[in-house]
Amino acid sequence: MNASFDLGVYKEALLFLVTAGVVAPLFVRLRISPVLGYLLAGVALGPFGLGKLAERMPPLAALALTNVDAIARLAEFGVVVLLFTIGLELSFERVKRMRRAVFQFGLGQLVVCAVAIGLVAAALGRTPAAATIIGAALALSSTAIVIPVLAERKRLAAPVGRVTFATLLLQDLAVAPLLVLVTMLSGGHSGNFVADVALALAPAAAALAAVILVGRLLLRPLFHSVALTRSPEFFMAACLLVVLGAALTAAASGLSMALGAFVAGLLLAETEFRREIQVTIEPFKGLLLGLFFVSFGAQLDLSILAAQPVLTIGLAVALIAGKAALVLVLWRLFGAPSRVAGEAALLLGPGGEFAFVMIAAAVAGGVVEQADGAVLLVAVALSMMTIPLLGRIGAAIGRRRAPELGPEALVAPPDEDAERVVIVGYGRVGTLIGEMLELHRIRYIAVDADPNLIARERRAGKPVYYGDATREVFLRRCGVETARALVITLDKPSAAEEVVAAARRVRPDITIIARARDADHARTLYDLGVSDAVPETIEASLQLSEATLVDLGVPMGLVIASIHEKRDEFRKLLVAAGAPERPHGVRRPKKA
Repeated sequence: MNASFDLGVYKEALLFLVTAGVVAPLFVRLRISPVLGYLLAGVALGPFGLGKLAERMPPLAALALTNVDAIARLAEFGVVVLLFTIGLELSFERVKRMRRAVFQFGLGQLVVCAVAIGLVAAALGRTPAAATIIGAALALSSTAIVIPVLAERKRLAAPVGRVTFATLLLQDLAVAPLLVLVTMLSGGHSGNFVADVALALAPAAAALAAVILVGRLLLRPLFHSVALTRSPEFFMAACLLVVLGAALTAAASGLSMALGAFVAGLLLAETEFRREIQVTIEPFKGLLLGLFFVSFGAQLDLSILAAQPVLTIGLAVALIAGKAALVLVLWRLFGAPSRVAGEAALLLGPGGEFAFVMIAAAVAGGVVEQADGAVLLVAVALSMMTIPLLGRIGAAIGRRRAPELGPEALVAPPDEDAERVVIVGYGRVGTLIGEMLELHRIRYIAVDADPNLIARERRAGKPVYYGDATREVFLRRCGVETARALVITLDKPSAAEEVVAAARRVRPDITIIARARDADHARTLYDLGVSDAVPETIEASLQLSEATLVDLGVPMGLVIASIHEKRDEFRKLLVAAGAPERPHGVRRPKKA
């Protein structure tokens, strides 16, 4: 076959992979947000960066993103996957607890900011329709950048993260009605405002209800059947199917794709597959979000900034300062601590990605002048590029001292995995340990790889999850970094050793109690760093000895004392001996 090969077809994909493999790690090493790295790479490689220079220096065209549309549609899924993973972190119960912050402050922030910006636009001579759209568009903030910035700094579970997320969630819910508003103000309506809104939102509401209903009925059986195959590839395919299916269903009904994916995440957050899905989808989230930021940066027209620097930069600064001031006042009125409100205000001040959609639609509909739209889009883009820096400033402000108790209880409950015991393996041994922990009112979660066992225990109300605990990333998702202890009851020695090694890499100081097959296996586990290894053969011998001595009439107190003494003797011998070979290159730390 002599068909010609066109490398240009793959150019955009190759440039993005180079960015992800070189630029992002470089920014991480420099302790600069990779979000900013992706954005700057998009600006530099885009049609208004190297693309412009390539017109005079053709060889540079090979390094320029000349066909941004080729990656723009795929890049949209970065926000979709982001919202899906956020949904997995929550549940309908948690969202219910957040309702006051979402529907009182979130709605108040959107209305107040939209009215204030709209009045300023009207005062500058814009028509009422244009002022309304500009106000609503600029009132939105950037979910796609703010959430990763908070997650990167481990602030998402902090009060500021909860406060910010509640606001962003309401904004995502409001996108569909706002797009309907743009359509109506552009002349695409019958003249009956109420009828137009009802007609536009009815399909969206029906689709959202269908996603929730179908999800509750089918998602758990789907993942159960896939888990039975024990195929990581099939499990990954099921995850992507759910994300894309929910997103496209929402989009076809007039809602944002991100909202559909968020609802799917909420539904799966209530299942035993939640943590394994989080681990599976994480690489896709990172890559697609990076592609989104590169695509976003590539669309920034630097010529407008060069032609009108004072206007565009002034608009960006005014937008950030004005919105931040309003958010700060509103959150203080709502009862948030000053430091939490200040940090949230800095993050929510810049514009958001949905402003591009609304303003572009308004320009196409003739409501907003094309020149105004171009300047506004650049100003919004500039404001969004400041979010990583503002996040760093806000974090410095928020961490100067621990914030006083505020509205975080209204926004989200405490971390459900904090201070729990993690049990790996929930067969007969793990079940008994769980029962004893419940008896002493100690919270725990359990992990197992048998879908049928998990389904049975979940029906009994046990906190058991599906997943492979030999991976560090999965152990992190199970809360090992904050757990009280890790208990390993696996009957396969090699799997138990892998879990111990992974757990020690994640958290060197965690207490680990492991089930051992025999004395040799116990030595290996001690060498890997377990706190206690319990050999089945030795324990069986000690229990038989105890029963024999009691039946022979030896006083119970003396029997228990001698058994404990012998157990301690065995333990000291096993710890001292260690393993003849060091599995996985991990050595037991020397005692001080």
